Amino acid sequence: MSTGKKLSTSIDASVPTAARMYDHYLGGKDNYAADRAACEELDKVVPSTRRLAVNNRRFLQRVVKTLAAEHGIRQFLDHGSGLPTQDNVHQVAQRIDPTSHVVYVDNDPMVLVHGRALLEQDERTAVIHADMRETEAIFDHEDTKRLIDFSQPVAVLFNSVMHCIPDSDTDGPAALARRVRERLAPGSFMVMCQLVSEDAEVRAFVTDFMDKATQGHWGRVREPKDVAEWFEGLEILEPGLVEVSTWRPDSEVAPRQLTHEWIEFGGVGRLV
Repeated sequence: MSTGKKLSTSIDASVPTAARMYDHYLGGKDNYAADRAACEELDKVVPSTRRLAVNNRRFLQRVVKTLAAEHGIRQFLDHGSGLPTQDNVHQVAQRIDPTSHVVYVDNDPMVLVHGRALLEQDERTAVIHADMRETEAIFDHEDTKRLIDFSQPVAVLFNSVMHCIPDSDTDGPAALARRVRERLAPGSFMVMCQLVSEDAEVRAFVTDFMDKATQGHWGRVREPKDVAEWFEGLEILEPGLVEVSTWRPDSEVAPRQLTHEWIEFGGVGRLV
C-alpha cells in the first residue's frame, strides 16, 4: 500500500519532528531549537512527557531482550525507529546473540544520516528511509531481503509510532497492523504501543498541537480500546495490554509512569 508521498531527503531544522522531539526528551543532542521549543510548549499541558519517553524506551529494551532471550527471535524490523540513542534494538538483541539481524525504518532524513553512520561497520544491521505505511516497499527493500528471512519468525516493532499515523481504512494503524501480519510467519511477534488518554481534552489538545507543530506529520492521541483492535488475531503475551512501564518491569523499584494525563499503552502479540 503506497501513501503516494515522495519522502524528502533534506533536513528542515525549522519544523519539529517526532523523532527529534523524542531525542530531546531522552537527553540526546540530535535535535534543533524548534524541537526543544515544541517540547516546552507540550510540557505546559502534559508535563509527564519526558518521563513517558524514558519509560517507553525502557519498555522497548525489555521487549527486545525478552523476545531474544526467551523466544529465540533473531530478526527485528523496527518501524519508526527514531534517532540512535543508548541501547538501541540491535545492541540489546546482539548482546543475547551477536548474529541477530535488525532493520530500522524511519522517514526522518536525520535518522538515516545518523543511523547509517552508527551502523557503518555492522553488516547485520541496516537503516531504510521509508514511510512506515509502505509495507510492500519495506518488506521488498534490498536491505530487508538481505537481513530478514520472512519464512522464519521475526519481531516487528511499532514502538510509540502509531500516533503519528492518521486514521484511514487503508493506511491507518489497524489496516497497517493487518497488512504486516499477513506477511509474517507463525511464531512471529508484533510489538505495538502508542500515546493514549482517557481525557478527551488532552487527546484533542495534543493531537492538534502536534499536527500543527510537525506540519501534518501526525495522527492522533487515541484511547486504549483503539490499540486493542490492532491485536486482533494475535496471542497477547502476559501481562496483556498495559501502560508500558508496567510491562514486565526489571524490578519492584523500576520507574513507573506516575502521572496519567496521557500514557504509552500497548503490548506484545504473537502470531500463532
